[in-house]
Amino acid sequence: MSLFSRIRQDIRNNPNFKGRIIVVCFTTVSYFRKKVKNKFTLVLCAPLIILYKVITDLVLGCEIPASTKIGSGLIIHHGRAIVLNKNTVLGNNVTIKHNTTIGNKEDFEGADLGSPVIGDNVIIGPHSIIIGPICIGDNAIIGAGSVVVKNVEPSTIVAGNPAKLIKKTHRS
Repeated sequence: MSLFSRIRQDIRNNPNFKGRIIVVCFTTVSYFRKKVKNKFTLVLCAPLIILYKVITDLVLGCEIPASTKIGSGLIIHHGRAIVLNKNTVLGNNVTIKHNTTIGNKEDFEGADLGSPVIGDNVIIGPHSIIIGPICIGDNAIIGAGSVVVKNVEPSTIVAGNPAKLIKKTHRS
């Protein structure tokens, strides 16, 4: 998929202005970041990466590193206070709502133990925290205010602190 068709898709998918800006900026900077083959082209991309950080981090309050692996169709509702670890992996058509943290877990010495891998068509409710080397299955729904520290099976709804199974769904 070309950069421009992906940007058009991002604009269509995101219902609000802030979400559109964040996703379009991420798509653009990650596209050019993948094209970097040597240090010279990295220097050429550096201003774009800095501009991305200024817009998303400082102006809009979302920390989504350009190196994060995110599939197509990302939807951000009310883009505010979203923090993703750079090693997090998001599948296609993931929806993230405001005040969400998806991060790594560290041991007592500070060694990185891993970050979440989130499947396709996952909806993450507002004020959710997903931490550690866990997997969130395809078509899962994470309820608002949930703290997820264990794997979530596909096509399930989890909620609470700690997150517990609420219901199995037939979403696909």
